Amino acid sequence: MHQAKTQLSQLLRRVENGEEVVVTRGGRAVARIVGIQPPRGRNDRFGLLAAEIADPGDWDDEDGEALGDLFGIPREEAG
Repeated sequence: MHQAKTQLSQLLRRVENGEEVVVTRGGRAVARIVGIQPPRGRNDRFGLLAAEIADPGDWDDEDGEALGDLFGIPREEAG
């Protein structure tokens, strides 16, 4: 644990390079430091429901404006 505190920058650099770091206290693993996935792109507008909701891409102009308002999509992208 002490080593992790004093060398945190070095440990994070290793994690950034794809390594997984296990922190121990008294010889027992207590934590794991792993990298995070990069942020998803702008196409993931439906968030957690992305796997269940698809954008068919064939909205009518009238529907596109209303749906754009509903989902917070700026006017130039709606429809």
